[in-house]
Amino acid sequence: MAKVTIDAETARHVLFHYDAQGGFRPGRFTVLLMQAIDAADVLHTARLATAYPELSAAMDIAANRPDGIARLQRIAGIPTAPAN
Repeated sequence: MAKVTIDAETARHVLFHYDAQGGFRPGRFTVLLMQAIDAADVLHTARLATAYPELSAAMDIAANRPDGIARLQRIAGIPTAPAN
């Protein structure tokens, strides 16, 4: 998979999807697209990632990395609490 750069707007949209601090509601299409990415099986996730690499990468980070939400918050410029 090629390296994907996630911009602040995409990070904020994904934060909204996960009801995290700093999230910003995107338009209806993006809301539905994030729901589709979230619900997709492995094959369809790969297909969606081909068409929407930035959004798919951000969704993957949020869902599958322990620091995913904090990472997206940093990308979005949202101050986060320091880890203990």
